[in-house]
Amino acid sequence: MTQLVLLSGWGIDTRLWQRLAPYWPAHLSVSHPDWPGYGQRPGLANPTDLDALAQAMRDSLPADAIWVGWSLGGMLAGALLDHLPAPRALIMLGAVPRFVNDDRGGVSSQEIATFRRAFSRDPQRTWQHFLRWQASGEPSPRHARHCLDALLGDRLPADTATLAGGLEQLARLDLHDTLDRATCPVIYLHGASDPLVPAMARYHPAIALPDCGHCPQLSAPAELARKLARLVDAFGVGRSTAEAIHAS
Repeated sequence: MTQLVLLSGWGIDTRLWQRLAPYWPAHLSVSHPDWPGYGQRPGLANPTDLDALAQAMRDSLPADAIWVGWSLGGMLAGALLDHLPAPRALIMLGAVPRFVNDDRGGVSSQEIATFRRAFSRDPQRTWQHFLRWQASGEPSPRHARHCLDALLGDRLPADTATLAGGLEQLARLDLHDTLDRATCPVIYLHGASDPLVPAMARYHPAIALPDCGHCPQLSAPAELARKLARLVDAFGVGRSTAEAIHAS
């Protein structure tokens, strides 16, 4: 049985995946480990140390699984391809090789720099702003934000050092070379109205989820679970990337 490993992004822990639980087929094995510093996991001495991150996540990211990394979680999963045995496939959910894109839409270097300065002054308020930003591309941003509030409450889901390190990684990571030489299939899956990623036309192979933005876990949980389950089934029986995408 092929395992599906779900990895959350910046400022949101594994609770993000709860809304998908009713829609998983019975035969599917799903795990959703927290990153170090989130939930009950202790943080790293240096939150941006990828060697230490790989060591901490090694048991949670088996090579016979399919990794699904959302937002920063996708970028970190991609970065770990240089540090851990490659999975059966990596699905970049609302994630691209470089988060900062000054000329292709998405988030500019000025925006991320401003956000990092704001976080250093007031982590709580800046995190709340980021939650609103993430929900802004959904068909009902108010409903999406309500879902986030219900899942996360009003407490930071990680320590401030971990969150600050994550913002540094969003600002600096560039995975184009890493993903180009990946020994596993890499598939880009994104909401068609995602405000946080650049134009997806340059990333292949890609699957767009209609009528949702950066948080399809909230606005389209049934459709997202169906897509992921079908990709797992397709890769589990050895289909090619093109066949897996067609099957989804």
